Amino acid sequence: MAGLLCGTKKKQQVSDLHEEGKNAINAPLLPSGTDIHPEDTLLEENAERIMLDPTSRENPKFKDLLKVLIDWINSELEEERIIVKDLEEDCYDGQVLQKLFEKLSGRKLNVAEVTQSEIGQKQKLQTVLEAVNDVLRPHGWTVEWSVDSIHSKNLVAIIYLLVALAMHFQAPIRLPEHVSVQVVVVKKREGILQTALMTKELTSTTEMMMGRFERDAFDTLLDHAPDKLNVVKTSLITFVNKHLNKLNLEVTELESQFADGVYLILLMGLLEDYFVPLYNFFLTPESFEQKVHNVAFAFELMQEGGLKKPKARPEDVVNLNLKSTLRVLYNLFTNYKTSA
Repeated sequence: MAGLLCGTKKKQQVSDLHEEGKNAINAPLLPSGTDIHPEDTLLEENAERIMLDPTSRENPKFKDLLKVLIDWINSELEEERIIVKDLEEDCYDGQVLQKLFEKLSGRKLNVAEVTQSEIGQKQKLQTVLEAVNDVLRPHGWTVEWSVDSIHSKNLVAIIYLLVALAMHFQAPIRLPEHVSVQVVVVKKREGILQTALMTKELTSTTEMMMGRFERDAFDTLLDHAPDKLNVVKTSLITFVNKHLNKLNLEVTELESQFADGVYLILLMGLLEDYFVPLYNFFLTPESFEQKVHNVAFAFELMQEGGLKKPKARPEDVVNLNLKSTLRVLYNLFTNYKTSA
């Protein structure tokens, strides 16, 4: 009988907690369609939990962002035979994040390969996130993730982390811009659950995200001395036409005429004095992917010529990002300005 009474009491406590969560869920601040699991509201005093509002999951741009990130991870970890299908379920234990960071950074982390226990998983996450934060913080990234948020399968925190890694390591992907979601914030204050709906910006523009850690002379030029921009562009146009004129080609618009990669490839051949076989690139590219292929191939030719890997991404040049195009061309100018 005592055991039965004890069990009944525990059930009542759980029921009370679930009712507390239900009351919080039904708070007037939340949209009627919001569905939160009761266990998400079982919080310690002064603790809070952030959950993605279900309506945001149906946002086409949000779905596109998920797909781009998943495809990128699977491409990076193909040799590890790791296949990610769901960011929440596949990233929370630290295994995928460990392998991804090791691949991107070229560093080997001192962690157990397989961890089944919650303690072991959190220890692995702690090591991985410390290494990630050490790399990202100096470049201006705000840490929007933690061991607890990742391990509790907080999708917003996981996406923040993956976007930061993708941008920092210049992933060859095109992230959808201006992706925002609604999140439900549940806090516990003096035993009472408080809820609120907030908007979280997951991505801004590629230029702004790259600008977190890539402020350079061109940023300063565009921000503070736009009047001098035309002088720089004129110098670069003179430089590229000096060589492209040999093929009866002429450039008048830097950001648009180099966007498909063709002129970049031909320019590299002229600067290094070799013919680039036409089967290596698309002479008349039509799709975004073909243009990215061309610009990426031009970058490879630059590196083979002894130049450093361009800071810009091929996607940025294709997207008519002026600063990215200027960086690439200025790099060529400084290395080949004395070429005949």
